[in-house]
Amino acid sequence: MPVPEAVPRPGPRASGRLPYAVCAALLLLLTGCAAAGTAPGPAAVRTGAHAPTGSAGAAGPGAAAARGPAAPTGPHEIRMLGQVARSAIPAESRQALVVTGNSPDSSEATAVLYTRDDPTVGWQPAAGPWPAHNALYGWTDEHWVNDLRTPIGVYGLTAAGGLLEAPGTELPYVQSPAFTVSGEGFDGESLEGSFDYVIAIDYNRVPGASPLDPTRPLGEDRGGGIWLHVDHGGPTQGCISLPEDRMEELLRILDPAKVPVIVMGDGAALAR
Repeated sequence: MPVPEAVPRPGPRASGRLPYAVCAALLLLLTGCAAAGTAPGPAAVRTGAHAPTGSAGAAGPGAAAARGPAAPTGPHEIRMLGQVARSAIPAESRQALVVTGNSPDSSEATAVLYTRDDPTVGWQPAAGPWPAHNALYGWTDEHWVNDLRTPIGVYGLTAAGGLLEAPGTELPYVQSPAFTVSGEGFDGESLEGSFDYVIAIDYNRVPGASPLDPTRPLGEDRGGGIWLHVDHGGPTQGCISLPEDRMEELLRILDPAKVPVIVMGDGAALAR
């Protein structure tokens, strides 16, 4: 059975970095992945004419009357996202985990969870920023199996699982020994515990199915098994990894009724 992209496998490294052998003990029916700063919503823009009256800049009696009311502002958008990413978020989504890569070729990123509980207010930061890792060679608009890049885009978060018991989550959760993994990552770090908690990212998979489901609607050559999972301290094969306590927190927060999504890519790609 093929080793999932969730397990970082040895491959060509950037110049000057040696690959590490991976002794993966995980036998999943997958061919996919797995192994900065705050981003508050934009401040309201206020406009209004201030007519100077009196002398030396002092406001005279007519100043209040001359000052127009603040122009209404629309619901807050997620500031770093451009029109392409914003339009890809479903209208019914009220939770969005935004993962912003440091650069197109970087394996380091930052994650912030936004919520949109009041449509008149718009998106607000709810948790984070959290440090994250993505694939060894960064990001891509067109992911292929073994390209060691994470797919850019907006994808649903509809199922979870892990080696450990669910920490309390509304997402469908599969606990299984199939999430056991061992070996070393690209930087020689231990992979043990990487799949203690995972959340399936709906890239090339059936939404709502177990993270272990091998179905690849786009075809096997387009990769799959792209997960959020526990960070092991180095680049992934194509997944997004977060510290274990942040994965626990995220599992507790995500609510299927709020149609959660992940918005992920390098900063320039997300700003398009």
